[in-house]
Amino acid sequence: MKTLVLAEKPSVAKDLARVLGAVQKHKSHMEGPQYVVTWALGHLVELAEPEDYDHKYKTWNLEDLPIIPDKMKLKVIRESSHQFKAIEQLCKRSDLSELVIATDAGREGELVARWIMELVRWRKPFKRLWISSQTDQAIREGFARLKPGQDYNRLYQAAVCRAEADWLIGLNITRALTSKYNAQLAAGRVQTPTLSMINAREQEIRAFRPVDYWLVQADFGSFSAQWRHSASGEARIFDRAQAEALVRRISGKTGRVRQIKRSEKVIPQPLAYDLTELQRDANKRYGFSAKQTSGLLQRLYEQHKLVTYPRTDSRHLTTDMVPTLKGRLQSVAVGPYAALARQILKTPLQVGKRVVDNSKVSDHHAIIPTEQYNNLSALSNEERKLYDLIVRRFLALFLPVCKFDQATVAVEIDGERFFAAGSVIKEQGWKEAYGTTDMSDPDQEEDEGSDDAAGPQQRLPELADNQSLPLKQARQLARQTKPPARYTEATLLTAMEKHKLGTPATRADIIEKLIKTDTIERQGTSVQPTGKGKQLIELASPELRSPELTAKWEQELENIAQGRGSMDTFLSSIRRQAAELVKGVKASETEYKPHNLTHSKCPECAQPLQEIKGKRGLMLVCINRECGYRRAGEPTLTNHRCPQCHKKMEIHEGKAGKYFQCRRCNVIEKLENSSASGGGPRHGGKRGADRSDKQAIQQFSDNVQLNSGLADALKAAMEKNNAGDSRQ
Repeated sequence: MKTLVLAEKPSVAKDLARVLGAVQKHKSHMEGPQYVVTWALGHLVELAEPEDYDHKYKTWNLEDLPIIPDKMKLKVIRESSHQFKAIEQLCKRSDLSELVIATDAGREGELVARWIMELVRWRKPFKRLWISSQTDQAIREGFARLKPGQDYNRLYQAAVCRAEADWLIGLNITRALTSKYNAQLAAGRVQTPTLSMINAREQEIRAFRPVDYWLVQADFGSFSAQWRHSASGEARIFDRAQAEALVRRISGKTGRVRQIKRSEKVIPQPLAYDLTELQRDANKRYGFSAKQTSGLLQRLYEQHKLVTYPRTDSRHLTTDMVPTLKGRLQSVAVGPYAALARQILKTPLQVGKRVVDNSKVSDHHAIIPTEQYNNLSALSNEERKLYDLIVRRFLALFLPVCKFDQATVAVEIDGERFFAAGSVIKEQGWKEAYGTTDMSDPDQEEDEGSDDAAGPQQRLPELADNQSLPLKQARQLARQTKPPARYTEATLLTAMEKHKLGTPATRADIIEKLIKTDTIERQGTSVQPTGKGKQLIELASPELRSPELTAKWEQELENIAQGRGSMDTFLSSIRRQAAELVKGVKASETEYKPHNLTHSKCPECAQPLQEIKGKRGLMLVCINRECGYRRAGEPTLTNHRCPQCHKKMEIHEGKAGKYFQCRRCNVIEKLENSSASGGGPRHGGKRGADRSDKQAIQQFSDNVQLNSGLADALKAAMEKNNAGDSRQ
């Protein structure tokens, strides 16, 4: 008898089959003496759509809501039904005695397999492969200690609860808002409170009014000190005349040292990465979006096999991993890491509770390198950057703490106190892994919106108590209070984690979903709500946009996975809330006005057209969802210059591809060949022309991901005949 192995992706199935000796290749599976290995294509099964319960739901009507089936049905996803049918046929084979679930070791991976098993009616024994890396050694060890499938029933229940909650809340509220306001308005259990946080920050920024204040500094030649109020410790003076008077009063006088404090400080090694922390760091250092980091990390895990399981929320390791750490250090001892890794390996590894703590590891341990042979040249530039972050953080775990001497001094001038602080590194410790001497602690949360009036760090001279210090110069520094900073993806991930919005595996998708539905947009490194997003929050119920409610749901899902919660109780509560939220939408008197309406009218139904951003420039789309009329807006103007009149040319697309066209001269140049037209003074010569055209090709080529906004959302809605919506 043989064992059927179900992987989540073909690439993973290929690795499993190779290790298990399943070398006979077939269209939908691979087979060997003991194992038959097949694969899903992500999800092959999903929750049925409303029209699968009743054909009337194919049309979105407010009066039909809420849609709350007595029992949720499953259906095969049409686009990948061929693979489902292949798995179904394999499951009927009499020579297969058991099944091994080898999908991703997490909540969603469990759901992928269990839903397939439910629809194929698998009734034979099944086991679970639970591994944290895709190396050959990890696969062999995992199959040597397969776990009973029933051990993960609770995890499966939590996954079902998550899926059904997103269906009941997301689908009903999206249909209610879209039907009532005749606009594509997507809402959901996680994305709405996330949008609410972004919108609240934007309101704080817009309501903020800067206030002038002044700082007073005393320069003693070898160092400078900053005035602080003797009672409150406040450094800011909000009255300019008071600051000027203080400067005049102390100018030309001598200060006296009144207090000196010296102490040794330590900064412990940063914790290893979980997914959210890695996404934050990659965004801050390289500007990677959360989604981009997830994709790169998945390739490092699946394709290159250089890192452990990516979708983890743990930042610690487990005791059973300690014997493997030396091998992992040896595997990364190449290229720029060789010297430091070998230095660490010279002495026994110092592995304390900060690195290894079983009580702080849930499903998977932190993200660290595997023992796989490391070929850095096989990585893309972006993969290399992300891998560099992971390796350096891993090396830092085994280096000593960073030690530095910190000194603070108080100097009194004419009864006023001035303070200075300085730091000097004694032992670089783990910072050697980064080649830096800054005093920041990577595990300390940044306070973005504060006004830092503490003064710069500096090296203080040797000072004695009661020592006199002639004042070289006193000066006032004009400042203004600052508004809270807009969210970057890094700080938004921090806020989502703090409020338990989503999971490490879903937060990147939530951010991308908000962008694709045109409710938020990227502006440089920041994200901010669009006009549509601001209005959507006003239309959503206060209960749904509250992070506290979603955090409560996420905690209940975790309790179910741990066996401390009830699936039936949770879903009963979700059903009641879905009905109440729909009732609130129906009763609402709030108006919705599309923020991007134009003066143009639809030629088919005479409704106004709205301007949206599409992959090929601006589009004009009818606001009437049932009409569906759309046409290209004004052509996009580029920086590419006409070779005759030197005016900026428009970008167009025809049967032969994209091309530039000058509206004035009607000169046409193909996009990919435009640099052949030469440069001239307008581009700074041929080299400038090549650079300008290269940028244009990059900007307007199809393989570049641009924010398609509402156009994509409407297109998807029409393609599914108004049956689809966001369910997160």
